[in-house]
Amino acid sequence: MKAMILCAGRGERMRPLSDKIPKPLIKIHSKPLVVWHIEKLAYLGFSEIIINIAYLGDKIISYLGDGSKWGVKIIYSDERESGALESAGGIIKALPHLSSDTFLVVNGDVWCDYEFERDFDLGSDLAHLILVPNPEHNPIGDFGLDKCRATNSADTKYTFSGIGYYNPVLFHTLKEAKLPLAPILRQAIDKNRVSASLYEGVWHDIGTPQRLRVAEATFV
Repeated sequence: MKAMILCAGRGERMRPLSDKIPKPLIKIHSKPLVVWHIEKLAYLGFSEIIINIAYLGDKIISYLGDGSKWGVKIIYSDERESGALESAGGIIKALPHLSSDTFLVVNGDVWCDYEFERDFDLGSDLAHLILVPNPEHNPIGDFGLDKCRATNSADTKYTFSGIGYYNPVLFHTLKEAKLPLAPILRQAIDKNRVSASLYEGVWHDIGTPQRLRVAEATFV
């Protein structure tokens, strides 16, 4: 299975830290966020990683290189000319680099101890979402969970972690453009084609300097 790390965002809420450093290279416990993901993916047997870049993308390329330092191959999906295409748009642009089988996508600005599954089986589903208990900044959540199925309507909703497994068919009819992921997922959920699971381990969305400080205080 191939993995994709989303690293093209501007990181407006992380300013001023992100004015000169792309958010995925901001360090937590002396290691860039994206490197935490790369090391874990390599350890778990992922050998090829696609990383999309836009804002300050040259710095990401310079820092990570071809991935050989971690024993993986890094392929860059370049959005610098178009500008960041958001989550779904970035995935669609990167599809030529992804296999025709299930692939993993993880947001470059989350920090967690979730162990990615290299052999995850989607079956007939188009996606599987990893949900987490709602953090303070997202108290109402994003998706419901009913017997391992993602739902759009529920009394209790959980937060989408930014980690998901996808069948490329989910994106095949969509053109490359600036597109968010949530509406595409909701359409697939309405067709009962999306499964989900709740992860209750360590997970932080490093979206602001304050959240970075909270994550830094977490024991590693």
